[in-house]
Amino acid sequence: ILLFFGCVAAVACGVLYAAYLSAYHDRKFWFSARQELEREITFQAGSGMYYYYYKKMLAAPSFQRGFYELTADNRTVSGQTINAVERLSLYPELLTSLTYKLLECEPIYFYIGTVFGLQAVYVTALFISSWVLSRTWVAGMLAVAWYVINRPDTTRVDDTVPLRENWALPYFSCQVAALTGYLCNNISSATETLCYLMMSAVTFIFLLVWEHSHYVIFIQALCLFLLDSFDLVPPRKVADMHKLYLTALLSAYWCQFQNPALLSSPLLSLLFGSVLARYFQVKIALILLQLLTLESTDYRLFAIEMFSFFLSAKHEKGDFVTNFLLCQDGFQRPGQDLFLRLTQASVLPFYFLVLAVCLLSTLEIIYKRLRGQPMKDQLKFEDGRIGEHPEVTYHVFHTLLFGGLALLFDGTKYLWTPYVCMFTAFGVCSPKLWMTLFKWVNLKSLDPVVLSLTLSTSVPTIICFSLWREYCPRVMSELVDLQEFYDPDTVELINWIKTQAPIAAVFAGSPQLLGTVKLCSGSIVTSLPLYSDISLLRRTEDPFQVYAMRSPEEVYKILTSQKTNYVIIEEAICNELSLYRGCRIKDLLDISNGHVVYDKGEMYSFSKHRRFCSEIKMNYSPYTNYFTRVFWNRSYHVYKVNSVISFQY
Repeated sequence: ILLFFGCVAAVACGVLYAAYLSAYHDRKFWFSARQELEREITFQAGSGMYYYYYKKMLAAPSFQRGFYELTADNRTVSGQTINAVERLSLYPELLTSLTYKLLECEPIYFYIGTVFGLQAVYVTALFISSWVLSRTWVAGMLAVAWYVINRPDTTRVDDTVPLRENWALPYFSCQVAALTGYLCNNISSATETLCYLMMSAVTFIFLLVWEHSHYVIFIQALCLFLLDSFDLVPPRKVADMHKLYLTALLSAYWCQFQNPALLSSPLLSLLFGSVLARYFQVKIALILLQLLTLESTDYRLFAIEMFSFFLSAKHEKGDFVTNFLLCQDGFQRPGQDLFLRLTQASVLPFYFLVLAVCLLSTLEIIYKRLRGQPMKDQLKFEDGRIGEHPEVTYHVFHTLLFGGLALLFDGTKYLWTPYVCMFTAFGVCSPKLWMTLFKWVNLKSLDPVVLSLTLSTSVPTIICFSLWREYCPRVMSELVDLQEFYDPDTVELINWIKTQAPIAAVFAGSPQLLGTVKLCSGSIVTSLPLYSDISLLRRTEDPFQVYAMRSPEEVYKILTSQKTNYVIIEEAICNELSLYRGCRIKDLLDISNGHVVYDKGEMYSFSKHRRFCSEIKMNYSPYTNYFTRVFWNRSYHVYKVNSVISFQY
């Protein structure tokens, strides 16, 4: 009966969360009351590019024809034929467009509904993970409650629905839930086989739909390597996981058109290194092998440059692309407000308590292993040794490694925070954790068994009651308040492009705006809002030169080299303000172009030319010789790049 009610509660939490996301999204953007163009503009930060390809697949005469057109796309980036499926990881759009015809609804609702449905799977998997660890489904409900309350720090699905991580992380959550069950002691062979098959399927899908997924799996494999190194898990299970990783990696490599990034992945180095380390019984061989197997592919160099430049914590005269990436919000250190929000929601204090108990117990078990004490298959509740459970120890390493990344890069908090909620909920609801704590305290006046069972019930009850009282009104108010999202300037710009610009016209501008232009008008653009492709990132620097201190002749040559017909200048970038010193587009361009002078710690921009985006608005020669303004409003100025230069004085 308890199993039945737990399963019902897990599914109900997922369904209710998906319904909540759908209702909140509709209130936030007035989605149901908007026209199609206004709905598409709500795909912010350039993420609308993914929806554009989804629409393109639906418009294709057949799935096969649409797939071919995406693999040989010459109507997106000016002067290039790209494999959009490989470059943008478009497998979610392919599968969604394939299943769309099974249901009768609007394409945009089906698309975002699929993403919200995956978020339901996400929280259900977190529920199950916490349930398996604690053996009580109350922990699952508490984990979901903390996840929803801390939604600004657990997911980005509210603002940017089509992001690859919103498609991928639900599969990773399912994989973690299956791995948690797989690592448990004394599970039946049928359950173990089921968990292994589940992990095999979702690991492959996870690697397929997100270009950064192999780094996440690498961290997980590193956790398993630590478990194996200290004999905290049966070697057979680790060997099976290595086979699973290798099979999934090679399968994804084949499906992603022989993506070289997967073969140069640290995950593959770790798999080979761990095999050799076990063969030679020398753990240090892993580190040496990884140093020797680093390959100099563009993708690998891209990752190395990002982290090395970030750790230097300063912007010197150098590469625009590297500095541009390091200025993104995801690569900044998290602010104190993150930890303040987690503390106010009561998750962080209990997290430190649970982590401290589990980590100390794990260190105690590791010490005993190093002294030759064998691993126990049968563990009693009265033993109070929670660190000897492999599934618990895995999550200790999991949360520590991801937590270390979250302390360095704010963007990785979306990997760490959901598992903080799950791990903390498990701890406060687990009698085994309280029993471990009381064994150390060595209580004599009270029975530790009775006290552990009492606290594992009363503490989560008090937490749930306080969360319900404080946060339930806030969550419900989000469904009542209507937040008006309307961008009339962008709507006006897109309407002008659709009605006045030639169909074959090429537009230059910021990558984020060009993603919206491509989605809403279908026009050819000079670059895409894609930060994981070096060649496309290099192309973004040229259109950005309109915000630099360059002459009109130089900017004209740069734009015509990309066959640009129209360039869009944004007031928000030309007059940009930023919290991060030196991170404005203007600053990055000045650094890259050598127009910066450092004097007594201060940075000054100097050039014989004035700022192009400001000077061109004056509408005088020589700017009018090369460019003609054809559209403007409060936010945008569109200039036609003259095909014939008219010299006027």
